[in-house]
Amino acid sequence: MELREGLVIGAQNHLFIGGCDAEALAREFGTPLYVIDETYLRSACKAFVGAMNAYAPGGVIRYASKAFCSMAMCRIAYQEGMGLDVVSGGELYTAYKAGFPMDRVALHGNCKTPHELTMAIDLGVSDIVVDSRDEIALIDGIAGSLAKRVNVQLRVNPDIDVHTHPSIHTSGQDSKFGLGIDNGEALSAIKAILACRNLRLTGVHTHLGSQIFSMDPYRKAVDRLTDFMVLSAAVAGAQMSELTVGGGFGVRYTQDDPESMCPEDAVRTIAQEVKRQAGRKGLSLPRLILEPGRAIVAEAGVMLYTVSGVKRIPGVCGFAIVDGGMMDNPRPLLYDARYRALLANRCRDRPNERLRIVGRACEDGDTLGEYLLPSPEQGDILAMLTAGAYQYSMASRYNRVPVPAVVLTRFGKAEPIVERERYDDIIRMDRIPNWL
Repeated sequence: MELREGLVIGAQNHLFIGGCDAEALAREFGTPLYVIDETYLRSACKAFVGAMNAYAPGGVIRYASKAFCSMAMCRIAYQEGMGLDVVSGGELYTAYKAGFPMDRVALHGNCKTPHELTMAIDLGVSDIVVDSRDEIALIDGIAGSLAKRVNVQLRVNPDIDVHTHPSIHTSGQDSKFGLGIDNGEALSAIKAILACRNLRLTGVHTHLGSQIFSMDPYRKAVDRLTDFMVLSAAVAGAQMSELTVGGGFGVRYTQDDPESMCPEDAVRTIAQEVKRQAGRKGLSLPRLILEPGRAIVAEAGVMLYTVSGVKRIPGVCGFAIVDGGMMDNPRPLLYDARYRALLANRCRDRPNERLRIVGRACEDGDTLGEYLLPSPEQGDILAMLTAGAYQYSMASRYNRVPVPAVVLTRFGKAEPIVERERYDDIIRMDRIPNWL
């Protein structure tokens, strides 16, 4: 079985993650368990930052914290020289408490509450990405009340087709994100921003979607965005110095997927296209900003479950029942996501049975997919690979099941970076009215 660097089949045919025996991790920390390989995680950070420094000096890699956010993750991103992209007050507060420099943090999202905007401006974030016309006056008013001038980018919708799941395609005409270029909304918003006393327009922003394996959409995006920068300068006098092309770089989850996009190739291609288009159109070379999230953390993560039982229905199907499910990983239900799965305590056993991996939720649709495995037995440890992105961040307490722990492994050592929830945590915010 071919495994990525940092995943090793070691003693007793056990899977080792960052030098740690997966079965021992399950025993020590319990399951379900999110495991993050710190060395592999940092290598992905270094690859993106190194490529940006090489091909677009002065550019910025902002880690998209929605993929996986914790104080430890923010600390690692800071240590590796990245900025941070946050989309909520909770992510912003996590970064703040982790000691992340606020002047390297950008806030965006399609619904920023007045409280979140006030918090971001008061803390001094680098910039706020405007996502709708109504936000402009709101941000301007809050900035004025705090006697601050705020850097803003405008998120535009370039209407570029990307071949990905409809739920993670964010640049079509019907997307809830951004303002359209073709319908004139984006240019109108530029004029509105320039008319605000407390806003400073620094650039344009887009995010095409996720799980993109071709560079063609990014080239088209750079072409469309630089055209829009030229138009904004000519019509409205806007002088913008930054160009954010988002993230969305594809990651290989299964052997049927293309290879994960190479960070160096992605950054080099986009940087060269920005330079080419700027030169061709007479633009001053803008500072390039990219926002990878999944491409940094997904492959660093492994999810561990304990097989609680196996149910075989002759002539119909078979189920391997695990102690987690849609509560800790809703992606299979949301996007029909698929993974690579193996028995972490029996890695070299020959796969001989196709079973549906089902979770513990009281929902018939709680399934993590069908996989060919060595006939599992009660107590086996099931590992699902490439589990670092959009699993913990989407976890819920459905059926009041506690959210699992997250551990960080490095050189054979493991430490929790998120403690497992307890039952007391679940009821901590409950209240019983006096009349009950």
